[in-house]
Amino acid sequence: MLEEIFQQAKDASIDLALLDGDTINKVLLAVADKAIEETDAILAANAKDLSRMDEANPMYDRLKLTDKRIEGIAGDTRNVATLPSPLGKVLKHAVLPNGLDIKRVSVPFGVIGIVYEARPNVTFDVFSLCLKAGSACILKGGKDADDSNRVIVGLIKSVLKDFHINENAITLLPATHEATGALLHANGYVDLVIPRGSKRLIDFVRQEASVPVIETGAGVCHAYFDKDGDLEKGASIINNAKTRRVSVCNALDCTLIHADRLADLPALCAPLKESNVLIYADEPALAVLKGNYPADLLKPSTVESYGTEFQAYTMAIKTVTSAEEAIRHIRRFGSGHSECIITENRTTADQFLAQVDAACVYHNAPTSFTDGAQFGLGAEIGISTQKLHARGPMALEEICTYKWLIEGNGQVRPK
Repeated sequence: MLEEIFQQAKDASIDLALLDGDTINKVLLAVADKAIEETDAILAANAKDLSRMDEANPMYDRLKLTDKRIEGIAGDTRNVATLPSPLGKVLKHAVLPNGLDIKRVSVPFGVIGIVYEARPNVTFDVFSLCLKAGSACILKGGKDADDSNRVIVGLIKSVLKDFHINENAITLLPATHEATGALLHANGYVDLVIPRGSKRLIDFVRQEASVPVIETGAGVCHAYFDKDGDLEKGASIINNAKTRRVSVCNALDCTLIHADRLADLPALCAPLKESNVLIYADEPALAVLKGNYPADLLKPSTVESYGTEFQAYTMAIKTVTSAEEAIRHIRRFGSGHSECIITENRTTADQFLAQVDAACVYHNAPTSFTDGAQFGLGAEIGISTQKLHARGPMALEEICTYKWLIEGNGQVRPK
């Protein structure tokens, strides 16, 4: 049964090649309108999903939809419709001495599979980006969001039907482990798989898949407050990176502080009190924070405190004696997602920017900006933490590939 589903998606991807940009944009606008129109139905399905999850679960916030969030999703979908098409761009052009006219042109991947967890907004995001990039999408959502995903995919299919477009341009697989395994081994049908979720999920997909994979997600993010850091900037940046939205992959997990600035740590952490952020601090930081930070929100750190993506109102603190030590810590415990330095020293900043190995490296700005829309890309399908094909926010251009088109006039290659 699944092989037949994969074949239908492949056939749909071929049909999509005939769609013009104007039609694609009209479909996206119609999907946005349909999402608003069907808000009650989406929220009812989402309520069923939420009833099965503990509110204390860090995934609860990601799973939850509201009127406002659906309006935001619709707005994002409309925004994708306004973006220029990534297809048919001439990326390279040359005429060889023998007269061959060679072009490298952007084209769709074909069929893109997405494995994701409790984030029903991803269903809309993936469809809009894949359609705009000319690819069919096969979605394997988690069981936690299955009711929400099925209603969302149903309304998208109804719009595709209204436009007489192959409904298999979007497919939602059963929320089973068997379906995940089949997708990861759908060679000949699926051109690319992108996992979105926990480190455990991403590691499983990378290790198990026989189809090409682009890693996304897992964000163990650091902020290094240097000896030349501005205290006001530092407090604002750390608070925003940690508390803006704790369940997302660009949220701050660990603050590194130069030993010379430990006296400023209470002021640096003061804004975190309002959000009841639990802090795991090493001995020097703990000694300074005792009596200056709520005792019930302060615990000694362990090795396990570092390298953990908390996805909660929790943060680790580590004292370092130099920028070099901060960089070594990040290399050991970071995930290659987003890192930042807070300093007024240009030389130290340049060293950090050059030596930290991550998709996004910031100077005097929070990691919370790691987002396709914030980067001016319109939207994103995920944050790539690998180095092949795409790195950082993956938007329309990153979910396209290319092919070479060669025009000749009878030339033959000499023996």
